[in-house]
Amino acid sequence: MPRSRKPASQFRYFNSSPEVIRLVVLMYVRFPLSLRNLEDLLFERGIDICHEAVRLWWHRIGPIFAGDIRRQRVSRLRDFRHWRWHLDEMYMKLIGEMVYLWRAVDHEREVQESYVIRTRDKAAALTFMRKALKRHGSPEAITTDGLRSYRAAMNELGNADKQEVGRWANNRVENSHLPFRRRERAMLRFRQMSSLQKFASVHAYFHDHSSLERHLTDRQTYKEPRSAALPQWQILVS
Repeated sequence: MPRSRKPASQFRYFNSSPEVIRLVVLMYVRFPLSLRNLEDLLFERGIDICHEAVRLWWHRIGPIFAGDIRRQRVSRLRDFRHWRWHLDEMYMKLIGEMVYLWRAVDHEREVQESYVIRTRDKAAALTFMRKALKRHGSPEAITTDGLRSYRAAMNELGNADKQEVGRWANNRVENSHLPFRRRERAMLRFRQMSSLQKFASVHAYFHDHSSLERHLTDRQTYKEPRSAALPQWQILVS
């Protein structure tokens, strides 16, 4: 009987330890630090790595970690279809060219989907919504702004009755753009569509895992989930 092959480790081609790689990827994606800022911070702590190693690690390992977080969340929340979604798009510049980052967040401000495209018309809205609905299922209500592309796309999908539009009803997704805007400034903007799409998806899942809404709870309540977040992260990427 042939022996079953052990799955290869995702760290097998790197010289540094998995613990260092996990820490570096988490710090770089989670906090608004540049590659060289992170290199200097780690050097003060006795970890001597090049900033190009940081770039390589997050490109190779970051999407794998984000995929594990997403799959665990989708499997855990598979039966919660009554939740409300908030959809919005924000503009970004790639070497002078205008592109749009479409985002869907739930009622707890966790990002469900991120999608980068050059337009904000019906075709773009339809592509984005089909991708989100296929992965996460259909919510009970979908809140958007007044962009007519949403209405046209929902009419084609047959869920126009779920759309809700209000003056301040979409503030939840508007505020969810702020952490990514801060990260964009620290990285001195993006230069390629592929890198923007990759980092937007990775950053969303990393930030949601670590963001605990400090302003909504007292100190003692906040400390409990914060203490549990790091062990959960280590289990996810082990």
